[in-house]
Amino acid sequence: MAIFVWQAKNKQGVPQSGEMEANNREIVSAKLRRAGLSEIKVKKKPIEIHLFPEKVDEKDISVFFRQLSTMINAGLPLVQCFEMAEKGSDKKAMNKLLREVRQSLEGGNQLGETMRKFPKEFDRLTCSLIEAGEQGGILDSILLRLCSYKEKALSLKRKIKSAMVYPASILVISFIVTSILMIFVIPVFGEMFADFGADLPAPTQITMDISELFVEYWYIVVGTPVALFFAVKSIYKTPKGRYQIDKLLLALPVLGDVLRKAAVARFCRTFSTLAAAGVPILEAMDTVAETSGNVVIEEVILSSKDSIAQGQTLTAPLEASGVFPIMVTQMISIGEQTGSLEEMLGKIADFYEEEVDTAVENMQQLMEPIIMAFLGVVIGGLVISMYLPIFQMASIV
Repeated sequence: MAIFVWQAKNKQGVPQSGEMEANNREIVSAKLRRAGLSEIKVKKKPIEIHLFPEKVDEKDISVFFRQLSTMINAGLPLVQCFEMAEKGSDKKAMNKLLREVRQSLEGGNQLGETMRKFPKEFDRLTCSLIEAGEQGGILDSILLRLCSYKEKALSLKRKIKSAMVYPASILVISFIVTSILMIFVIPVFGEMFADFGADLPAPTQITMDISELFVEYWYIVVGTPVALFFAVKSIYKTPKGRYQIDKLLLALPVLGDVLRKAAVARFCRTFSTLAAAGVPILEAMDTVAETSGNVVIEEVILSSKDSIAQGQTLTAPLEASGVFPIMVTQMISIGEQTGSLEEMLGKIADFYEEEVDTAVENMQQLMEPIIMAFLGVVIGGLVISMYLPIFQMASIV
């Protein structure tokens, strides 16, 4: 089916226009005539090519779910809710998604079933919660719970990005500055020193030799970091490579602690949300594992699922893995024993989300003097090595 743009006039002679999806122009014209319109003009909507196509992000989905919850609570039919949201959306990608979901609902499909057809926009957790809400007749409250979860998950993701981007950006900038000095600035000093006719100090000579390597093999200097980036990216796409990289990230001195706490917070928040919605625990474990964001932790969660399937507790495999802190496993054990696992997981998630905040701040405070010292040694060393011959000449004079 294609999309057609039409123009016509109603019975009062007032111009009307719009878009319609159909197999051909004749079908559009026939529908418009049946609607009492005249002077009909129909043409196929041109295909728009975007270099950077618009996407539906998690924030758009979260805002829509909050609106949908309000409309359902007010007693509006689900299809009408999507029609209203579609008319109120100003993003083409979101509008297209809402239209496709609405058309599926009009075909008699359930909302959860329909959302599984759009895995890029609706993850497994969202679909599981929506299906649980439909089955229990509490879709509006489930949507609010899902909004709360997504907002906290987005906040946690931003903190992790800030923890990783800050040191990486400083290192990239320092590499660029050093390369510029080595390729463009140091050779100028080299030409000046060549006229001295005297032996250069050892630090200056070493700097000059390194500069010559940068100038002669600049394509290797520039290409190596880029090649390394894409190599790591390719390795991360393989199961074994991703496991090794995720394991290495968790073992890093400062960043590893932040990532571990974030993973614990995500695990507890996701599990608590699914348990509160009434999703069966074994199905919930699959969803929690998929949304963990780390293959090492995903394997631990799946092994915990096997333990639960055999009638054992959740605590034992989590504790044996060594990935989850003792405090977490002990609190989960208490939650299992007292029948308040959902509440206990929520408290752990709250605690570790605050811990991530503190850990990110501490890491940034720790990284600042280390980065400043690193830049001081590199840039300061280059400057001193270049001025040593000048100082030497001044002392001779």
